[in-house]
Amino acid sequence: MNKTLNLYKQISKYPLGNYIFTKGLTFRAPYFSTIHPLVTVLSSGLCKVEIKDRRSVRNHLGTINAGAMCTLSELTGGLAVEASIPSNLRWLPKEMTVNYTKKARGKLIGLCSFDPNTLVPGDIKMPIDIKDESGDTVLKATILFYISERPNK
Repeated sequence: MNKTLNLYKQISKYPLGNYIFTKGLTFRAPYFSTIHPLVTVLSSGLCKVEIKDRRSVRNHLGTINAGAMCTLSELTGGLAVEASIPSNLRWLPKEMTVNYTKKARGKLIGLCSFDPNTLVPGDIKMPIDIKDESGDTVLKATILFYISERPNK
């Protein structure tokens, strides 16, 4: 089993486990702490991450900032790939396209779901949806990941 996924499964079964896993993740990749995420689901081919509507992620219109939603998309997609990728492969995001479909307010949920068998060397497109509490999609993103073989040490 993938190391990241194994760690998540070990920690998440305890009270506050998802919170502790997320804190470790944002310590390792500090920029993601700017959106105050919470990883709620992580399995092979699936990741869900939530952010709360708070002043630090709002824009001048009182809605959640586009940059915060892009950060949520990158975290959700990257973590889904990281938890699913075989140990002989590595990944790197190359490109992201986004489509804002509705003003974002309230708690947002990032969702990335895919078939893990698609993770083969080359360019792979991953779809990410950001939904509000009512289930409406506020952002649709596609991240192009470059998958390659890990070099032999």
